[in-house]
Order: sequence, then C-alpha cells, then structure tokens
Amino acid sequence: MVIQGDPPQRLAPTTAAPLSPYPDRSRTRPLDCRHGRVLLHVADGGWHFVVWDPVTGGQHRLQEPGVPWLIYSGAVFCAVIGCNHLDCHGGPFRVVFIATDDDDDIVKASVYSSETGEWSMKASLDSNSEPYAKHRRDAMLAARARNYTPYVQPRRGAVIGDQVYFTLRHGNAIVKYDWSKNCLSMINPQSPGVLTTRIALMVMEDMSLGFAGTFGSSLHLWSRKVDSEGAAEWVQCRVIELETIIPVADSSDKPLVVGSAEGVGVIFVSTGVGLFTIELSSGKVRKVGEPGVYFSVLPYMSFYTPDEAQISSSVLCQR
Repeated sequence: MVIQGDPPQRLAPTTAAPLSPYPDRSRTRPLDCRHGRVLLHVADGGWHFVVWDPVTGGQHRLQEPGVPWLIYSGAVFCAVIGCNHLDCHGGPFRVVFIATDDDDDIVKASVYSSETGEWSMKASLDSNSEPYAKHRRDAMLAARARNYTPYVQPRRGAVIGDQVYFTLRHGNAIVKYDWSKNCLSMINPQSPGVLTTRIALMVMEDMSLGFAGTFGSSLHLWSRKVDSEGAAEWVQCRVIELETIIPVADSSDKPLVVGSAEGVGVIFVSTGVGLFTIELSSGKVRKVGEPGVYFSVLPYMSFYTPDEAQISSSVLCQR
C-alpha cells in the first residue's frame, strides 16, 4: 500500500515479497495504486507521469494531457476485459487525470490509453450542469462567500466499470468521470444527515459505489443503491463503534478514515496514536503506521507466480 501524508516519503514492504526499488526522483507524488500498478506524478525535467510495476520493475512514462492543474487526482487501472487483476503485469492500462486550478471554476479530466499512447480530448464540468451549479451555490451559501473553487480532493478515487469517481471539497461532493464516453457529471450527493469530516470512496461487494467516514467516534459505511428504474439513493450499511477498538491520544483526538483496500474489506483509520487497519469481516484491528498526518492511503496489492507459488506483495510509501 502507498500512503500519502505529511511525513517524509519512504518505502516499507509489508510482506516478504521481492519488490523493485521505488523510483528515485527528486519530486515524486503517488496518485493511485490499482491492479498491480502505481501511478506517480514526477517532476524530472518537467512534470510527467510514471506507471510503475513494483513486482516486475517496469516503468511506463507518459506526458501530461495538457489539462491545467493546481489541485488534482488520478487513477490507473487494467484495460483487459475479464481480467481478474491478480497477474496482469505488462498488459494494457488506462490512466485518468482530473484537476482544477485557480483560473476558473471548471473541473477537467482526460483519459490515457497505453494501447494508443494518447490522451483523450479534455472533458469539462461547469455551471451548465445544474447539479454542479447547485453544488457551487450551496458551497458559497455555506461559506458566506462570493466565490468558490471546486478543488478536486487529492484522494484516491473508485473505479467501477467505465466510471471513475472522485470527491470535491465542500461536503465531499462526488464527481463521476465516464472514460468510455469522455464526460464528467455529478451524482446525487450522499444523505444530508452524513456529517463526516472526510470520506474514503470504495467499491462495495455488490460492485456499487460506497464510502466510509467517521462521525464522532463511530465509523459509518454507506452504499449507493440504484433501482430498476435508475433512481439512486444512499443506504447506510453499517456503523462500527471505534472507541473500544481504535486507541486515541486524548479526548480531542478524533479518528479519521484515510482509505480502503478494494476487494478485501479493509478500512484505514488514523488517530494521534498511529495508522490502523480494520478488517470489516472479522473486526480485527492492526496498527500499520506510526503517528503522523495522513491524508490518503493508496493500498498496493498484487500477486506473482514464480515456481507456481502465488505470493502477495504490498508496499508502504509516505510523502
């Protein structure tokens, strides 16, 4: 897993598996880990992206898509239809880049295909979209401000089929990028009663969009259910009391959700005592990081099969 936060960037294997060295760059920012790959934004003779396979050591360099950015996020994922993503090293992949800047109030995105070696035309989301315009109005009313820039939160997104989901600041608003149609939209916001400080988007067991967040000392899990007529609503799936399972530094120290691991039902929670994982199926809690300011956890998981033995590997990195 790759962890984003304020501590110095480092590499720490979490399983006994051979991994290639972390790319030695002067300015490197991890954006996503998925399907055996790590997406890095690198400043080395100009900003560009590197898709890195820690198991094979392979690196694929690609230029930026020409989308102006100040705050941004990204996603990398396998492009092979029907792949189980356990051993898709070296196959075709796609990269989604989404960003906002200070020059306008527009969200922009583009997708890169390793098969064509090209980025798509830029897709935009602006006030011509009524859900987006309403989000901006609500944000300005809440802040009693004349202006509002919908900065993309630099946190890990969720990939479900042709859709990639990210969050915007103010209320953890969710924006959807359909890379097959190259279009951006906003989905219905989560329930107004959800007052979490941060949320981590996740893919639920039924492949619906979900998120985890904290309210006080409890962990809340929500899922977006769509009926046969296409109407969607947010449904609370579970509430876990954290007071007895996650240690805190003092009464003012509140647990924060900083990530989730796809397919294995693991949530990452940070407190002043350290970084912890919670296994949703068993309730098992494990400390995986020392105290620090953690913003987003990017879990890296992969498998390789030397001598017919399948071995899991992961990597821990901080910035």
